[in-house]
Amino acid sequence: MQRITPFLWFDTQAEEAANFYVSIFKNSRITSISRYPEGTPGPVGQVMVVNFELDGQKFIALNGGPTFKFTEAISLLVNCETQQEIDHYWTKLTAGGGNEVECGWLKDKYGLSWQIVPANLEKLLGTPEKAKRVMAVVMKSKKLNMAEMERAAEGK
Repeated sequence: MQRITPFLWFDTQAEEAANFYVSIFKNSRITSISRYPEGTPGPVGQVMVVNFELDGQKFIALNGGPTFKFTEAISLLVNCETQQEIDHYWTKLTAGGGNEVECGWLKDKYGLSWQIVPANLEKLLGTPEKAKRVMAVVMKSKKLNMAEMERAAEGK
């Protein structure tokens, strides 16, 4: 059983967002949808909560109204084994109104921040010398380039 589940607050786009995310990640699915009943804050029949999984990780999305917005104070990090994976997630998550930020960060069209990074990032940053060279590459990038980061780690 997963002990901690990210809970995402949307205005009215919880189902739309969950379907968007499920379309991007393999092994993903909507597991249930609950609707607002009478006597609750939301419009009767409107989607209240969407439970979904992204690559086996459970999430909950709530249509809670416009009170809260996403900020960069929290992001979802996607570890990628290949540049092709980085390119895939970057392209899909910025589609339809998302924006490229910097240093491997982006915001999707719902305002949720993501970090799309090489799975071997910790290894690339392994020593102070490597970290300095790799971070110089990261700091000038939007979408990360694994080959460029690996060359920097090697001192090339």
